[in-house]
Amino acid sequence: MARHLITSAIPYINGIKHLGNLVGSQLPADLFARYQRARGNEVLFLCATDEHGTPAELAAAKAGKPVAEYCAEMHETQSKIADGFRLSFDHFGRSSSPQNHRLTQHFAGVLAERGLIREVSETQMYSPTDGRYLPDRYIEGTCPNCGFEDARGDQCDNCTKQLDPVDLINPHSVISGATDLEMRETKHLYLCQSLIKDEIEAWIDSKTDWPVLTTSIARKWLHDGDGLQDRGITRDLDWGIPVKKGEEEWPGMEGKVFYVWFDAPIEYIACAQEWVDAGKGDDWERWWRTDKGADDVTYTQFMGKDNVPFHTLTFPATILGSGEPWKRVDYIKSFNYLNYDGGQFSTSRGRGVFMDQALEILPADYWRWWLLSHAPESSDAEFTWENFQSSVNKDLADVLGNFASRVTKFCRSKFGEVVPEGGAMGALEAKLIADLAEKIREYEAQMEAHEVRKAAGALRAAWVLGNEYLQEAAPWSTLKADPEAAAMQIRLALNMIRLYAVISAPFIPDASAQLLAALKTQDDGWPGDLGAALSVLPVGHAFEVPEVTFRKITDAEREEWQERFAGER
Repeated sequence: MARHLITSAIPYINGIKHLGNLVGSQLPADLFARYQRARGNEVLFLCATDEHGTPAELAAAKAGKPVAEYCAEMHETQSKIADGFRLSFDHFGRSSSPQNHRLTQHFAGVLAERGLIREVSETQMYSPTDGRYLPDRYIEGTCPNCGFEDARGDQCDNCTKQLDPVDLINPHSVISGATDLEMRETKHLYLCQSLIKDEIEAWIDSKTDWPVLTTSIARKWLHDGDGLQDRGITRDLDWGIPVKKGEEEWPGMEGKVFYVWFDAPIEYIACAQEWVDAGKGDDWERWWRTDKGADDVTYTQFMGKDNVPFHTLTFPATILGSGEPWKRVDYIKSFNYLNYDGGQFSTSRGRGVFMDQALEILPADYWRWWLLSHAPESSDAEFTWENFQSSVNKDLADVLGNFASRVTKFCRSKFGEVVPEGGAMGALEAKLIADLAEKIREYEAQMEAHEVRKAAGALRAAWVLGNEYLQEAAPWSTLKADPEAAAMQIRLALNMIRLYAVISAPFIPDASAQLLAALKTQDDGWPGDLGAALSVLPVGHAFEVPEVTFRKITDAEREEWQERFAGER
């Protein structure tokens, strides 16, 4: 039994996320976790809310609540929505947890001891209007590299270029909109990434199987301009993890907190400690420390491309720089962006479908299937209502749902609600089994390779084989001349429904559970020997005709939703 540690990029606490955020990290991570569990492997799937930094402070101020209260409420909200999408986290933690406080301060202390943190006196943007220093995310302006007008002081989300606030054109305070910003001197801590650049580069170069999207972004940061630079890891904020060396105070750093991009990835580890402290597990170190058994763990991270630099450079610099036996990531699966109907998702303009809204209008499986089968892997993807309607109606309703309905209803009508006996299988059935085995092995190979869209394509192709067999075998016609053969065909088809339920569960868990319940079986064993898998339901086994597994989306609904989520004109 293999062991898989899986983490999704942790979402910011500020508000409910849109479908692009979902498909860029949490959903494909859940797909992979469910698949590995289905194969009988041991999985620890972790995620959390990212609660520190500017986004939390600004969102709390806008909501008129203390930041700690706001974060607690939003964690609960995001947790419920994750449950709604059937995200199967073993633990959904919080970066503001005591565990993450201790571990972040521990890493800072160790890195300082190893000479990898230095104090820097620097000038920083100060807003007289706001009466405070403005950390980079409190400042927005135009990107000098690509001209994007809403670039932040640390990074442009459009071109992913790393920035300093002084680089921005026409910078302004996010808090007040003030433009009368000035530079004043302050002191901060920097992580000396430049000192371990060669080690990080060699590590990245060794990952020849990683997606080009991941490695190209990492190498761009390593080599563009002056190469990998030391990075500030403290901020002048009220909310965050206080700067300490382990448990010791850090002279000169009073009143400062660690930068969110220093402490947030450390939460992956702390989350495992939270998992144990919550009584869900008994040993987090066997997952995270190679001296405690984690050397046989395969660690996979899922994230959007904007998160790649911090996971390929900053977090590895923290891990490598510590000199301690922490588990390093084995594979980083990154995604491009999902756009919305000719533009971008926009919270401020109410443009696009957000996670809570999606669940209000359709069950999770409809969204899971479309998002995963259209995952933005090789390039940016676009959500359109026409494509969504077509995919749901053709893939889910016409192919999978229709097969389950036709088979069970025909059997009930002609043989009763039990698996019929019938005769021996023939050449047509042998070809079907061989073709199914080929598609399932392809599906498995694509899943192991983290190719989400290709895995969805192989799964759909397996569903299509069932419909094609039903059309060619035509049990409704065979019944007249050879009832035994028709019974055999239906017996095989009923077992195919169970097979589809099992292999489809990572993508559409609710529909799969519904089909297994209708077939009155708890056997969800993965199909190794396909012949054996297609005879799990024995002759005489009782079943029920399932409720409609997937209903079609009407043109009227599509038009209504298209108008509702179009946003401000």
